[in-house]
Amino acid sequence: MDATPLIELRGLAKSFREGESERVIFRDLYAAVQEGEFVVLLGRSGSGKSTLLNLISGIELPNSGEVMVGGIFLSRLSEHQRTLFRRDHIGFVFQFYNLIPTLTVEENLLLPLELKGKIGPQQRRRVGELLEEVGLADRCASYPDRLSGGEQQRVAVARALIHEPLLLLADEPTGNLDVDTGRQVLDLLDRLVRRAGKTLLMVTHSAEAAALADRVLTIREGRLFEKETVR
Repeated sequence: MDATPLIELRGLAKSFREGESERVIFRDLYAAVQEGEFVVLLGRSGSGKSTLLNLISGIELPNSGEVMVGGIFLSRLSEHQRTLFRRDHIGFVFQFYNLIPTLTVEENLLLPLELKGKIGPQQRRRVGELLEEVGLADRCASYPDRLSGGEQQRVAVARALIHEPLLLLADEPTGNLDVDTGRQVLDLLDRLVRRAGKTLLMVTHSAEAAALADRVLTIREGRLFEKETVR
């Protein structure tokens, strides 16, 4: 495993103004995630899990400290540069799928490639291959509202991987699914991400996800604590 972390948090601090007071989310937070790791992030509601994903993706900036992803200091980029960085290097899987309802399954997968200006026979083949891998090759012309929740989330997983990102960020990807369907989506994510050698950071309450992970980090009182995992 590469000695240089893919994600590095250095002295991260984040707070928000709430009326006359300040709400501290993180204070002097340090962490590192190596390339190829599957890391689960746990914590109580309101502990800052989604905020941490936003900081790692450059959607939000810390009050102080640094976030490095792939050797890039995100706070040193302009807002436009951070947007391009997310587009090119990060894949997202959300709780509520976030598929575009007016686009077919195939068009939803092609969109990240279209935003990068890369649409051709090779890209269309990759869409077909990924849909095959998630078991939806026969639904490429369907619209999201014709799919079950589990099927929509499988499309979302394929979309997150289509542009070969450095990093996948998943925010409660099974939170809107029943237990059995959620387990299928977790197994799919684990299989596809590991086979591609990608790095996955997942916010979840799922014990099954924690059991699949290489490492489990818990946010508590603005700090990160690591729990030993047995695989």
